[in-house]
Amino acid sequence: MLVDSHCHLDFPEFAPELDAVVDRARAAGVGLCVSIGTTLDGFPRVQAVAERFDSVWGSVGNHPHETEKEPLEDAQALIALAQGPKVGGIGETGLDYFYEHSPRAAQQKNFRLHIAAARELGLPLIVHTRDAEDDTIEILRDEMEQGAFTGLIHCFTGTKKLADAALELGFCISVSGIATFKKSEELRAVIREVPLERLLVETDAPFLAPVPHRGKRNEPAFVAHTADVLAGLKGVAREDLAAQTTQNFFSLFRKVKRPE
Repeated sequence: MLVDSHCHLDFPEFAPELDAVVDRARAAGVGLCVSIGTTLDGFPRVQAVAERFDSVWGSVGNHPHETEKEPLEDAQALIALAQGPKVGGIGETGLDYFYEHSPRAAQQKNFRLHIAAARELGLPLIVHTRDAEDDTIEILRDEMEQGAFTGLIHCFTGTKKLADAALELGFCISVSGIATFKKSEELRAVIREVPLERLLVETDAPFLAPVPHRGKRNEPAFVAHTADVLAGLKGVAREDLAAQTTQNFFSLFRKVKRPE
């Protein structure tokens, strides 16, 4: 079984055929998906999808792009929403200095509040970081000194510096379809050095479809293609890659129950 540790099944791209999308995932060996929250206002949609399917869980978060629209004064709103029965993580959160849809200071404040919620609830933190490695590392290290928490760098596209810092903090690294792209050799070189027991796989669907579906709408079934490439990078059989990344997922997302 594979786990798609990061997708967005509540997005409108999936609405016309959501049942078929989930069925195709199961047929491809993807036994569980996590539909990730990007706004607090939109969390009811995430929750509804998770409650509709046994094989789907959700998370609560405010994407860095949305920080200016949904500024947080404290962690209580996140904590309250995360009490739901099928909420497995906090995020996605983090820093995005590439687009800078929200001011950096506001992103940093929200990031720290998500960390506080993850720490209090014992749920993993789902981190988005783009063009913001130094500040991401600094905040994670600073917050870890104030109290331990767990998490992952989602859709990892960073440098060895970021990978080493994440691993040092006890984080996992999640690999998306970007690792299958022809021009991603530098990324693949970093991933080769990450211990297999710290890796997850994801789609970030509907975005970033892997080869051979690049350019099309992504969906959880396609995580199998990323898993194939990752197995090749690590020099292991596909079945062993699936078993290890799935074990890694459940070790990190401890609230999430294995599907029957």
